[in-house]
Amino acid sequence: MAHPGDIVVASAARKNPSEGCSRLFLRARESPWGLKAAMVLFHVFFAGVLFLLDRDLIRRTKEKPWYTGTYLVIFGATLAQYFFTSGSSPGYVIDAMRAANGMKAIFIESPTVLKQSISRNGNMIPSINQSQVGHDNSQMNSSSWLKFVADLYPPGLTNRNWTCPYCNVIQPPRSKHCHDCDKCVLQFDHHCLWLGTCIGKKNHCRFWWYIFEETILCIWTVILYITFLHSKDTKAWWKDFIMIVLLVPLAFCVIFLILLLLFHSYLALTNQTTYETVKRRRILYLRGIPAGVHPFSNGIFRNLRAFCCSRVSIYDMEAVPPMEELEDRARAYTCVDVVSCRCC
Repeated sequence: MAHPGDIVVASAARKNPSEGCSRLFLRARESPWGLKAAMVLFHVFFAGVLFLLDRDLIRRTKEKPWYTGTYLVIFGATLAQYFFTSGSSPGYVIDAMRAANGMKAIFIESPTVLKQSISRNGNMIPSINQSQVGHDNSQMNSSSWLKFVADLYPPGLTNRNWTCPYCNVIQPPRSKHCHDCDKCVLQFDHHCLWLGTCIGKKNHCRFWWYIFEETILCIWTVILYITFLHSKDTKAWWKDFIMIVLLVPLAFCVIFLILLLLFHSYLALTNQTTYETVKRRRILYLRGIPAGVHPFSNGIFRNLRAFCCSRVSIYDMEAVPPMEELEDRARAYTCVDVVSCRCC
């Protein structure tokens, strides 16, 4: 028996093909396996056309099987990396809370505005209304997580609300609530529609490797398309037409992937996220930081090591540096800084 929703989509597709395609795409987005199947079909289609129409490629495959074999290995590795990345966790705040408390995470029952008071020695003492927490055990666990998060922020910052208004967990720096995943993500970068998951602290490196492999695959596919068009073999005109039509979106994909790869390479080198770069003025603890200063950067080599080899735990969450340190980073480079590799 047909599902009513499928009947509606089918009727809409008959009346308006473009509207039907958009609804089918939305249905695929809602289903994680539908999205994965669409991505696999997309790759198989553009690669399969080559083997169906290019007789010269088939001849070269027989003469030099390593050439086509290498292409197919990259093709399979790209799809494997896609599934590996899409099925990975970006690292959620709730998991960090469980690790910090050593037991089931405790949600605050109502959105809590955290207040700060300054002690006589100038240290920041966060306070929370105990009546909003609930049970005694919840108070103990929430206060321990609160103390841990408070140590990650520099003293002197006021009028902040660390509690997520959607899932009611206390957010450490660099985390953000994702409305698609409905969870707070550690070191939130963005929510990738094509992968169907968030990109965060735990899978940002995997995402980089995926777009790297995807870029290599697309560039090689474009080269094969262009080689076919420049081939002197006699072929029907409609084959050239199909190749040109498919080459246009492939060229746009290559340009987009190269720019995306360069951008995320820059983020990895400077220890930034897409969200921090785009929404810097909206993030409270990043306001007032001198322009051109990357607050979480520890040098190129250490940034790359943390990006590629870090493990998500409560012990490697990054604290916001004090303003004095950030202002020192803003000073101009000197000959001594160059010799001592200050940027590294």
